[in-house]
Amino acid sequence: MRRLSSKPRAVDFFGGGRELPKSPNLLSIRPNGEAKLDPITDIFRTMHVTAFGQHRLEATAPWGLTQEGQTEEKVTPSGQKISPTDLAHFAMLSRGNCWLSVEGVPEPIPLTGGDCILLARGTSFVLRDSLRTRPKSSFREIAARANSNVAHYGGGGAPTTIVCGSLSFDRASLKPITQLLPSFILIKADRARTLALHSTMQALASEMAEQAPGSEVVATRLAEVLFIQALRAHIASGSERNKGWLRAIFDPQMGTALSAIHDRVNTPWTVESLAEAAGMSRSAFAARFKELLGQTPLEYVTEWRMQKAIQLLQQRDKKLIDVARSVGYESDAAFSKAFKRVVGANPGEYLKRGFEDQGNVEMAEAF
Repeated sequence: MRRLSSKPRAVDFFGGGRELPKSPNLLSIRPNGEAKLDPITDIFRTMHVTAFGQHRLEATAPWGLTQEGQTEEKVTPSGQKISPTDLAHFAMLSRGNCWLSVEGVPEPIPLTGGDCILLARGTSFVLRDSLRTRPKSSFREIAARANSNVAHYGGGGAPTTIVCGSLSFDRASLKPITQLLPSFILIKADRARTLALHSTMQALASEMAEQAPGSEVVATRLAEVLFIQALRAHIASGSERNKGWLRAIFDPQMGTALSAIHDRVNTPWTVESLAEAAGMSRSAFAARFKELLGQTPLEYVTEWRMQKAIQLLQQRDKKLIDVARSVGYESDAAFSKAFKRVVGANPGEYLKRGFEDQGNVEMAEAF
């Protein structure tokens, strides 16, 4: 699937990797022998992520840099506005040691070679060689002075190298991403599968530095792998399973209902049928669902149908009615009405706007 936004110029930060544990809560209610799709896999398949702004920081002690949470919109070279939730930041410490202080985390965190961090955009943080060092510059300031993809900073003492960059999410992916992504993920170097993460990070850095033919496409694929590795490691750690969407996924009853939705998105789901799948009464199921996910069951169903519909529409090989039926609507009129309510534009307007953002006038005029 093609992204709907141009590649912006920016600097910022992320990391990841471990196996998603097997759980009965992730299994759908299909009979044995048929393929089944768990919600986390479905979101990984549907989301779209691009890496950009890859840089290497060569810092020498004493050094300290800060990143303030940003609330302003970014504007891409094509003029498209991107809200703060479109971006996330990653970093991997490839040499040396430093300290990380993150907004909302009470104690500073020591980082050593191989450690990776993933930070949601808008999260303020500080990196420095020592807790005694007072940060004097921001990442944005040193990036503006960087020579090519390498930024040098510090007082000439002990060296530290950090590979960092940003991930941008297609607007169609934002809701499921924000449901999955916490404000901060730390992947320690001694965790299982760290080698795979490092290999992905190094390959991504190489592609973005060399800019060989096809590098942008390869970098986008590697960014998706990197992000999935980070979330898999985070999920496997169990640290966020008591909150929100992940708590619902690993809840025996809610997890079964969510798996059914994602596995068979075109089923004419009702609150009653989802409650039956979960083995709960209608009222108890509806209340529990709203408590964990912050929306009603049918709101969730509709929003996810639109996510899947966007994916199908951008393939441009299906008629509108076929897309509508694929996600559970018998008429293109009913589908278009739901699409506009969730996305803010009808299907044709949405695709035309996306192609205009890409500068593809011929495709935009087709709509």
